[in-house]
Amino acid sequence: MTATKESEPHSAVRFGVVGAGWFASRRHLPEICGSARMELAALCRRDTEARGKIATKFGVPAERAFADWQEMLETTELDAVLIATPPALHYAQAKAALERGLHVLLEKPMTIRSAEAWELVALAKARGIQLGVALNPPFWAHTHKMRRALRQEAMGALESASLYWSGSAEYVFGRAPAPENLPGIVPPTMFRADPALGGGGYFIDGGSHLVSELLWVTELSARRITCLMDATPLDMRVAFSVELENGAIGTINAIGDSKFSTRRVRNIFGATGGTITVNGFDFETYIQMQGHEPQRFKEDDLLPVASPVLNFVDAIQGRGTLSSPGEHGAKVVEVIEAAYEAATTGQIITLRKESPPAAGG
Repeated sequence: MTATKESEPHSAVRFGVVGAGWFASRRHLPEICGSARMELAALCRRDTEARGKIATKFGVPAERAFADWQEMLETTELDAVLIATPPALHYAQAKAALERGLHVLLEKPMTIRSAEAWELVALAKARGIQLGVALNPPFWAHTHKMRRALRQEAMGALESASLYWSGSAEYVFGRAPAPENLPGIVPPTMFRADPALGGGGYFIDGGSHLVSELLWVTELSARRITCLMDATPLDMRVAFSVELENGAIGTINAIGDSKFSTRRVRNIFGATGGTITVNGFDFETYIQMQGHEPQRFKEDDLLPVASPVLNFVDAIQGRGTLSSPGEHGAKVVEVIEAAYEAATTGQIITLRKESPPAAGG
């Protein structure tokens, strides 16, 4: 069989899922199987027992449940591939899918090296196919409101941004017992405990979302970066600073091994004409702007925005554009790569003024 790039307008998008495991089975697979606009055509998981459980749960016949992702690409009619494997594997898998003309949605981080991320962006652009990255902030309703507020003339120019997140991710890094009543069809693999597979520690994992929020909400690129980590490459505590392209200073304080009972969030975006604050994991947001009535809301108060999978399908079918395109994912990887370099060398890392051109032959 030959994999195909184009699907008929508004017909079901045929997905192949590489890395059909704990996370994909909780977040993406139920959505694919629950929509007439999508079809779970095949899945890949190396572990035989886990593959069988997930295939049974989501109604995938045994002959379309693969141990080898390359065999899946070569033998199954697909329109798109969702990749949710350990980050070090993303580049080769995404490149192979793009070269076959398949649309690709990658879990975060996009890759572990920025050169690889930009190569994928160029390849997708050259082929005229969609390349999306499932980072959280572009798919939260409150961040959409924040982004629109920062665009308003009354808000003025951004001066500073400070993001503080604290929680416990020790279990998925192999540093603590599994929580009681862990959700999911199969348990998570412990790839995060191996920096060769995960690309680093907590900052490349949960920190990818924080870097995404800083760049996506402000719509600014990073220029100079410094970073302190408790350890490299398997960090759990990070203090990160960045100079953005307009001269604003941003900071991220990320704690992945907190012993506090709940997750803590405190984000502040300060501009010349106003302030945006976000508190707690229900994302209680307060927007105050000169000449405007203050706004206060939580995520659940807002109409939801399209999820990564639905937004991806919208883009494939010409119903919309990607909220988190490959270019955004590559910029996030670029910043994280610089953060690890800064933490290792103790130097300030200056990024290129312009991102690599997304062009190819």
